Order: sequence, then structure tokens, then C-alpha cells
Amino acid sequence: MIVDVHTHNLQPEHWGEEHKNNWEPAYGEPYPRISPQQYDDAMIEAGVDVAVVFGLAASRAGVHTPNAFVADYCAQVTTPTVAFTALDPLDVDWRDQVEEAVSLGFRGVKLYPVLSLFDPLSEDFDDFYRLCVSHGLVVLWHMGATPSPQGRLSVSQPLVVEEVARRHPELTQIMAHMGHPWQLETMVVLRKHARVFSDVSASWTRPMAGFQALVAAQEWSVAGKLLFGSDFPLWRPKDAIAGLRRLAELRAGNLPFVREETVEGIINRDALELLGIPDPRGRS
Repeated sequence: MIVDVHTHNLQPEHWGEEHKNNWEPAYGEPYPRISPQQYDDAMIEAGVDVAVVFGLAASRAGVHTPNAFVADYCAQVTTPTVAFTALDPLDVDWRDQVEEAVSLGFRGVKLYPVLSLFDPLSEDFDDFYRLCVSHGLVVLWHMGATPSPQGRLSVSQPLVVEEVARRHPELTQIMAHMGHPWQLETMVVLRKHARVFSDVSASWTRPMAGFQALVAAQEWSVAGKLLFGSDFPLWRPKDAIAGLRRLAELRAGNLPFVREETVEGIINRDALELLGIPDPRGRS
């Protein structure tokens, strides 16, 4: 079973001017418009059984994907999907957005503090975390880097999630991208908190960093808490799987290496069971 826990369905207009101004210079191309059919084609190509789908939200940057759009998109694809809302806890109507997402059957929340500029450590957001717990919502954090000059890296580090987990141990959380470039810190947090996981999206695109991160996961005995994610449409799931497998082929003399079973475990892990999310295919 392949569960892709990190796929986007947002469209270029959801970015406002942020992507054009700050991301295109880094990535070299505009954000793609992905139709439901193109989404399905990419998932089928890789053999993805279930995909988690979300947009982005960072109000100060003009970035927003409406809940209704995500719900409609998921209704159009044939891929079994789990919808997450993307919201900015600085919005005055964040409670209404959460309740709307729950009414639509969403199972989680995508947060983007590096661009929305909210401080996850502030106790002002404890009510938000408690509401997520009460509804059984998984929180997926963008972790680490951004090409946006206005982004705030200090609120996008694994030790931020560690403090949230310390105060709210019952909250299920996913750190995206293995916390890049703070992957070692990610492993320490994973070991410490039972309900904190990490996805490996985009980790293979920088092979040395990805290699070291997976070796660290093995050495800290947390490889079982790593979840497959592609970061589609930036990368297709098929390419992400191939990239992860290439990391297991690397050797550096007699130094530790990424074991094949580590990579295959990530690719085939039942993330839904670990996260407490019902299978959208109706299986338990």
C-alpha cells in the first residue's frame, strides 16, 4: 500500500503574487495548473493507493486555497483522497475555517508558518491546537526552507514542533520534508514524541542531505515514523519513489548507508493507520 501524504491541488491564482515574485526565480518556472485528470494520471503512474490533498494558506502573503475548492477537487479525482484544510491561524475566522473543514469531512490541517509568519510557540494558538485535537485533525507543518525573502525561518524548525508536542502530546503532527535543512533535529523530535511523524517529501532532490537524513533516522531508530510524500506537483510520485531508491544505492567507503528496507518501508508504510485517519476506500 502506497500512501502519499504530501500532495497539493492549489492553482496558480491561489498564490496571489507570491509565487511569481519569489518562487519562480528559484524554481525557474511558473506554478503549474494541474487538472483532476492530470492529478489522477500522476497517482496511477506511481501506484499510489491513497493521497492526502491540500492547498496553502498564508494570509499576509496573499496565499489562500479555499476549503470548497479542495472538496470539489477531491470529488472530481478518482484517486482515493484524504482532504486537509490549509489555513492561517492569524485569520480572525480560523475557528470558522476549521469547523467548515470538519463539516466537509477533512481530516487534517496544513500549516505554513514560514510564510504566514505566525509563531507556533505562542500560547495564543493553544486553543487552535486544542480544537484540532477535539476534532481528531492531523497537523502537517511545512518545515524549513523557503525562497521567499519575507519568510521567517525561525518559526519553521523542528524544535518548534517539539514545543507544541510537549504542550499538546495528544496532537498528531507531521513535519514535512524531514525538517530540511534541520533533519537531525527532526530525528531527535521523532524519538521524543509518540504522536509526531515526518514525511520525506523533496528529501531526495538534495541527495547528500537526503542520504544523511535517512542514515540519521536509522541511527536514532525512528525510520518507522517516516512517511512517503511526493510534494506533487513539484515532483511526481513516481520520481519521488525512484529518487528515494537511489539514495539506498549510495555508498561512501565504509561509512553507514541507507538500507534498502528503510526506503521500501517508507514507500509502503500504511500512514493512515499510524495517523489515525480512516481509509477513504472504506477499509479498516
